[in-house]
Amino acid sequence: MSQLLEVRGLDKHFGGLHVTRNVSFQVAAGERLALIGPNGAGKTTLVNQVSGVLRPDSGAIYLQGEDVTPRSQAQRVRAGLARTFQITTLAPHFPVQRQVELALFEREGLTGRAWRSIDSYPALQAEALELLERLGLRAHASVATQDLAYGEQRLVEMALALALRPKVLLLDEPMAGVPKGDGARLLAALDSLPRELGVLIIEHDMDLVFRFASRILVLAEGAVLANGTPDEIRRDPKVRAAYLGP
Repeated sequence: MSQLLEVRGLDKHFGGLHVTRNVSFQVAAGERLALIGPNGAGKTTLVNQVSGVLRPDSGAIYLQGEDVTPRSQAQRVRAGLARTFQITTLAPHFPVQRQVELALFEREGLTGRAWRSIDSYPALQAEALELLERLGLRAHASVATQDLAYGEQRLVEMALALALRPKVLLLDEPMAGVPKGDGARLLAALDSLPRELGVLIIEHDMDLVFRFASRILVLAEGAVLANGTPDEIRRDPKVRAAYLGP
């Protein structure tokens, strides 16, 4: 498998607090890598560095072999790195389909053509509906996101990220706040992701992690505690002591 994302020796301090300690890992095309660890382990800080929200104090991030460490969030998105967040950031009054279409407009560099209606781009409309169909949202295309269940809003956020045609997708706790009854839909959506897409997922739901991930990276006190297959991680005594329990 070709490496899409490579993280080398990331370090991050906040004053005297050492939050990320020499973290290195890779994500290959088609790989599903789960990032797990106790609260306060530095998982979101690590993903914030990878996505460009935070600048590491040292280390480097490579996307398809290019050093993107000095690049902004927007530049990383254009280079093929998309992300969802723990808390949804959707426009509450906009219909679902329109939000996806606007993401497609941004991807195609058409946002400066405000004088043309979205309806004059039927190919983008069709692509938006196809994305919604894949994620089980087609029936909600005309519904404002504020009127959706929270689990459905998480799926819309995933649709917006996929509309950018990323090479690597970062999912920050997609099950956070999702009722158990909606979990099956989100799992089905994760299973429907393009096979060539590299995925890095932060998640506390271990049932989802061990079902979805092909490899698991365990973070503890800002450092990599373990890195291996789900079976290797499940049996690792250090991981069981620090996070999974007996």
